[in-house]
Amino acid sequence: MYSETEDVIRALAENAESVCRVYLPAGRREGSYWIVGDLQNNPGRSLFVRLTGPTSGPGARGKWQDAAVGLHGDLLDIIRERTGISRFPELLAEARAHLGRPQPVPPDAPVPKKVKAPGGTPAAAARLFAASMPVAGTLADTYLRSRGLSQGGTMSALRFHPKCWYRDEGQTKSIPRPALIAAVTDGAGALQGVHRTWLAHDGKGKAAVKTQRRAMGHLLGNAVRLTPHEDILVVGEGIETMLSLSEAASGLPVWAALSSGHLGAVQLPEGLQRLYIAIDRDPAGQRAAERLSARALDAGIAVRVLEPRLGDFNDDLRANGKEALRQHLARQIGPEDRQRLSG
Repeated sequence: MYSETEDVIRALAENAESVCRVYLPAGRREGSYWIVGDLQNNPGRSLFVRLTGPTSGPGARGKWQDAAVGLHGDLLDIIRERTGISRFPELLAEARAHLGRPQPVPPDAPVPKKVKAPGGTPAAAARLFAASMPVAGTLADTYLRSRGLSQGGTMSALRFHPKCWYRDEGQTKSIPRPALIAAVTDGAGALQGVHRTWLAHDGKGKAAVKTQRRAMGHLLGNAVRLTPHEDILVVGEGIETMLSLSEAASGLPVWAALSSGHLGAVQLPEGLQRLYIAIDRDPAGQRAAERLSARALDAGIAVRVLEPRLGDFNDDLRANGKEALRQHLARQIGPEDRQRLSG
């Protein structure tokens, strides 16, 4: 007998690497496995997902195991954990959306006038972004300024939601918390997802919760386009990292890919001539820069890598100030773009 759930799980397994790149972007492929720290997408090597193998039985592809805690399951479990979707019909809808499958309409069922999009989809992300407000003068502005960032209130890709629902891993009850909301858009400018950073109630830091950041929607290949690109572009991981570059050099067009996994997969715009990759000082950042550099060079785009002195460019900004960061960038930026470093 046909079971749609089994069919979806089988299709996810056939696309296991794609699922891992979207929902566990902190990991990486090693041979026939995707390796990551845990279901919360922390870096590490405890959890592994089989990318190849039979469709069922021992060693089946799409199965995962976390050796540190003894958990195991399939890719639908990973999507549930990473999106926080608790209702099974909505979970199936998220999986269908990832696979590019149409959502089913029950036979002879009346079509509702307005269908609420399940959590985790681009439509749900668009609803959240539309319900948010501009950053200027909000707790999100307070948070960014506490990180040395004064430009966030001028950027349309960033917004603030005073009561963005948050649920701890493994909990069933959600509570509203203030959050910085960032739009994740594709090459055509269409919103494909959002990134949420939950904030402390005074705005002077992140919320004291286990998972302070989460994304929803379709992220792979897309980015938070903080400023419009020209014939040059600077791409890096975190929102605060890329805002730090704007703080020191407002003439640089900057995008945030949100993670090292997504940095290596960002779709570069047509007409781009020079790409700067702003890395974090860690092995994952180095590997992502190598992947993106190879793709850019194959497309005939000149590439330079920008390296911070400390862990990332926001660390540099807070430790040494805007002028020191500008001088540090001047030693790495190509001569044709140094005029963009003016304060």
